[in-house]
Amino acid sequence: MSNMHIDGVLAQIRSLQAQTRMNAGGIGAPGAIQNPLAPDATPKTSFASVLKQGIDAVNQAQIKAGETATAFEKGTPGVELSQVMLEMQKASVSFRAVTEVRNRLVNVYQDIMNMPI
Repeated sequence: MSNMHIDGVLAQIRSLQAQTRMNAGGIGAPGAIQNPLAPDATPKTSFASVLKQGIDAVNQAQIKAGETATAFEKGTPGVELSQVMLEMQKASVSFRAVTEVRNRLVNVYQDIMNMPI
C-alpha cells in the first residue's frame, strides 16, 4: 500500500470528521461556545445518519471497484490494471474500517449490558 493511498484515506477521514463537527453544532471548532442547556439553532446530526453515510460510502467504493474490474475484464480502453487494483484496495480498506467500527460498537454494547445496575 503506497503512502499516497494512505494519505488519501487519512484526508477523507479528516474531511468527514470536520464535516461531522460542523453538522454537530461546531463541537471542537475554534471559537465555538458550548452551552448544553441552550437550544441550538443548527440541526444535529445523529450517530445513525453518520454511520449510514459511512456504510453507503463503503458500498459505493465496492460497487466502483466491481465496475472497474468488470470494465478491465471486458477490455474497455483506458481501464488499466493499476486502476483496478487501486479501487479494490480502497474498497478493502474501507470495508475493514467499517468492520472495526462494528466490532467496537458490539464491544461497547456488551460492556454496557454487563454493567451492574
